[in-house]
Amino acid sequence: MTKFSELNLSPKVLKAVEEAGYETPTPIQEGAIPPALEGRDVLGIAQTGTGKTASFVLPMITQLARGRARARMPRSLVLCPTRELAAQVAENFENYAKYVKLTKALLIGGVSFKEQDQLIDRGVDVLIATPGRLLDHFERGKLLLTGVQIMVVDEADRMLDMGFIPDIERIFGLVPFTRQTLFFSATMAPEIERITNTFLSSPARVEVARQATASATIEQALVMFKPSRRDRAATEKRAVLRALIDAEGEACTNAIIFCNRKTDVDIVAKSLKKGGYNAEPIHGDLDQSKRTAVLQGFRDGTIRYLCASDVAARGLDIPNVSHIFNFDVPSHAEDYIHRIGRTGRAGRSGKTFMICEPRDEKNLDAVERLIEGPIPRVANPLGGGQDTAAEGAPAPQPEPEAPQAEKKPSSRSRSRSRKPAEEAPAAAPAPAQTPAPAEEAPVREEKPASRPRSSGRGKGDDKAVVGMGDHLPGFIALSFEDRRG
Repeated sequence: MTKFSELNLSPKVLKAVEEAGYETPTPIQEGAIPPALEGRDVLGIAQTGTGKTASFVLPMITQLARGRARARMPRSLVLCPTRELAAQVAENFENYAKYVKLTKALLIGGVSFKEQDQLIDRGVDVLIATPGRLLDHFERGKLLLTGVQIMVVDEADRMLDMGFIPDIERIFGLVPFTRQTLFFSATMAPEIERITNTFLSSPARVEVARQATASATIEQALVMFKPSRRDRAATEKRAVLRALIDAEGEACTNAIIFCNRKTDVDIVAKSLKKGGYNAEPIHGDLDQSKRTAVLQGFRDGTIRYLCASDVAARGLDIPNVSHIFNFDVPSHAEDYIHRIGRTGRAGRSGKTFMICEPRDEKNLDAVERLIEGPIPRVANPLGGGQDTAAEGAPAPQPEPEAPQAEKKPSSRSRSRSRKPAEEAPAAAPAPAQTPAPAEEAPVREEKPASRPRSSGRGKGDDKAVVGMGDHLPGFIALSFEDRRG
C-alpha cells in the first residue's frame, strides 16, 4: 500500500501531514498528486468525502515553496462554489503549510473589501476565492491574474448548479494560457465535459469511483410519508423527523438536516428548538459572521443539529457527523450524493434517512436511478399521517358537520331565500292579518323548487301571476291628495 512518503512531496509537507494523523493517501490523492507534481493538468472525478482537497493542496504547497509572491499578483488560484468550502480550503492550507513560508488570501462575500485589498497588496502565494468576489476585485483594479501558475477549480459540478460557469470561463480567459489546471468534480455533466475539453491540455484523468455513488460506509434508509390531511402535511412531516431523531437515541451524536428551501430551514430549526433540540439554521441568506459562528458551534459540539440548505452540502469537512436527515427529497439527484456524503467520511460509518411524500416520488425515482438501486424502506416511526400531528400535540379530530339549517348559505341561496320572504306580504289576504303561528314558519322556508316560477318559461306553471292581483295594499289605493293630507 502506497504511503505519503512515496509521493515525492516535500519533507516539510510530509511532516505536516504526519502531524495531522495521516499515513496512507486515499485513492484520489494517490492518483492525482504524482501528475500534479509533474506539472500536468489533472481531471479528478471522485465522490465527496474522498479527500479531494488534499489532492491539490499538498502538491501546490510543494511547488509554490520554490518561489516568491508579488503584490497584487497571486501565484496560484483556487476557485470554490461556496464561502464555506473556500474557508475549508484555506484551513487546509494553514494546516499543511505551517512549515512553509507561504501567504494566502481568502476572497469571499460578507467580508470587508478593505481587509481583502490589504492582503492582496502585500502579495499572496495562494488566492482562494468564490467566482463572484474574485471578479469584483478584478473589476475594481485591485487584482492581476497574469502571474497565476496553478489554477484549481473545486466542485465544478456545484459551480454548474449555481450558475457560475460563465464566470469560470471568463476567469480562464484572465489567467495565463501556460498555467497548470487542476479540475475536480463529483460528477461529469455534459457542460463540465465541454469545459474540460476546452481549457485542460491532455489532462491526467483520475476517476476512483463510479460517478455519483454513495460511500459503502453509509447506511441509507427511506421513510414513505403520507399526511393525514393536505393542510397538515408540513406539521406532520416535522413530527416524523423528530420521531426519527428520537428513535436513533444516543447513536445520533450530531446530525445535519437538509431542506430544499431556505424558508423550510428556518421553520424546521425553530420547530426543533421548540421541542427541546439543540438546533440552528444555516443557509445563504444569513450573514457570513452568523454562518461562521454556527458552523464553528457544530464542529465543536455546542450545536448538535444543523438545519441546512444545499449551501452546506458541498465541501463541509466535519469528520464526526453521525447522521444525515433529508427532510426533503432533493430536486437534483446529484445533491443526494453530496448531502449524505457529509457522514461516513474518512472510513467512518454513518447513517442517513430521507422522508418522501407522494409528491416527491418523481425526484425519488431520479435519485434511485442515479445510485443504481433502491434505497431501503423503513417504517414510519409514528405509523402514518394520522399519528404525526402537531409540534408534540395529538392530531385534532375532524370537526362534526354542522346541521343543514346552521350552514351559512351561499350568495345564490341567500338570494333565493330572500325572494319568498319578500313575497310573503303579497300572499297575505290583508295588510292587518294576524301573523302565522310559529309552527307554520317552516312552510315559508320551502325549497325553491316548490315556488311558482314567474318567468313564464317553466312547463309546470298553472297560473301566471300578473301584477298584484286582488291583494292590492291599501296605501296604493289612496289618491295623491289623500296621502298628502
